[in-house]
This record gives sequence, structure tokens and C-alpha cells, in this order.
Amino acid sequence: MIVVLTGGTGGAKFVDGFRRVLPPEELTIIVNTGDDHEWWGLYVSPDIDSITYVLAGILSNERGWGIRGDTFHCLQTMKELGEPSWFSVGDRDLATHLLRTKLLSEGRTLSVVTRTIAERLGVRSRILPMSDMRVETRIDTPAGELSFEEYFVQRWYQDPVKSVRFAGASESEPAPGVLDAIADAQAVLIAPSNPVTSIGPILAVPGIRDALSNTAAQVVAVSPIIGNAAVSGPAGALMAAQGLPVSIAGVASAYGDFLDVLIADDSDSESAKNHASRSPHPYTTNDGLQVHCTNILMRTTEDRERIARTALTLACPELVSTSAEVE
Repeated sequence: MIVVLTGGTGGAKFVDGFRRVLPPEELTIIVNTGDDHEWWGLYVSPDIDSITYVLAGILSNERGWGIRGDTFHCLQTMKELGEPSWFSVGDRDLATHLLRTKLLSEGRTLSVVTRTIAERLGVRSRILPMSDMRVETRIDTPAGELSFEEYFVQRWYQDPVKSVRFAGASESEPAPGVLDAIADAQAVLIAPSNPVTSIGPILAVPGIRDALSNTAAQVVAVSPIIGNAAVSGPAGALMAAQGLPVSIAGVASAYGDFLDVLIADDSDSESAKNHASRSPHPYTTNDGLQVHCTNILMRTTEDRERIARTALTLACPELVSTSAEVE
């Protein structure tokens, strides 16, 4: 079993690579829910939806979120009726939120609801929310404290970031299956997601960070940073606000207590050598972290498959020779 920790559009691309090189039953995806929020009275879980849609083969590649070929008639009508319209929800996507809200209102947990929706969409991989309890990413800015979607979508992440916190994290528990999946994994892979607001909420749930430190599996992460900038989005500003260098050293620091291998971009090879400068082994630090450099950009389907195979080769080589192509 391969376990992937993920969130955001980069995470969806990463998972897309794995669905093409591994049988779906071998994949367990642990997903950030810190972005979850209420929209028009409905419970929306953006990262869970993106992972569900990509595994179902219906994610919009053009947008990187939502359903391919979706329309936005309801959004337009709500705008005409004077309701908020800054969060784009497609008409088919709306059905997912309606069903999730209905099932949650009947007393089912987010884990059960996620499994139900995934099964109905034909997904055979296992998708686990990080927790069934509410954990909310909150961004402190000069304009006040914002939810992640307010900061990222409504305000286009233009506000200076003072700090980030995960409301409710200390009282939360991992969703059923999360800790067992990490303990039993053949490899644990961390997507090139924002270390602060996509992977950070997962790590903030008590028990998950310890599970990653204690697993016998190799833990391999792909950097979302090239040079001193994020591949996309506000990861750089958010890392800086949390006191992390905006570099591969900052990514390594965010995951330092459990990470075995960091996959960085070829252009960061000198930085990787400098990071390991006091070790007798190039690209390996004194604390045992290996840094592997390659082209980490995922512009095409072939790129996504290549990164997936690279991560698997570094984490669990025997799986690469036996993995099957999956359409």
C-alpha cells in the first residue's frame, strides 16, 4: 500500500500520476480538510473533491479543480439574486456538496461520506480525510483573520500574512484508518503541496506527525519550491510567515523529523549540495536526509507519471518494476 499526503492543485496532479502507474487498490490518500468551509449553507471540502474527481477521471485539467466540462448557471443566478459569488461552484460540482451536506446532516462522519461519494463515482482507491473533526486553517492578516478560502480565493492571496493557525487542531483526532495506513504503508509520499496550509493542517492533527516519525516506510516528499519561489500559489509567503526559509531547506525543515528523501528541482542541485555540505555523501545530510534532483514541474500527463515513478523508485523500488499501467 502506498500512502500519499496531499492538498491543493499540486497534490491533485501528483495523485494523477500515481493513478496511472499503480493499481487503484494500492493507493490510500490522506487529504487536507483545513480548507473546508460553508458555502450557500453547504459543506464544501475542496481538496477532498479534487482528489475524488482526479481519481474518478473527471477533474478539470484546465482549471485544476472542479469537474471537467462543468457549467456555472447556478452561480450566475445566485449572483443575480444578490448572493455571494466569489467562490466558483459548478453545477455538477454542486451536486457533490448537496449530497455531502445531506449525509452529514443525517449524522454520518466525513470519512463515511467521503467513501460513499467516492464509491458512487467509481473510485477504487481509499480517500481519507485527515480528521472527522473540524480543523480550520486561519490566516492572520492586516485586514483581520481570514479563512483559507477567503484569503486564497476571495482576496487572491494579496494580503500580507502575519501568521497561520489551525483552529480546532489540538482537540482533533485522526480519522479512522489514517494512523494504521501510515504504520502499514510500503511508502509514504508527500505531494508538492503547500507545506503550511496543505500539509501543515494534516501534521497538526495529534498523532499523525508521530506516526510519520515511527513508520518503517520511507517518507519521500516532492518540493513545491524551486529556488526561492513557489511553483505556484502563496506557499512562499506562508512559509516566510511561519519562519521557514523559502527554499528546499525550508521544505526539509517543515518535515525534518520524519522525512527520508526530498525530491527537488534540477535547478536546486547546488542548494542541495550546500544543504548537505557537511556530509561526506553528496546530496545526503548528516541527519540522513537524501536530496534527489530532477525536473519536478508537472506540465503534462507524462510529467506526472515520471514524478510518480521517481518517487516510487526512491521510496519502494520493487513496486516500480511490478506496477501496472492504469488508464
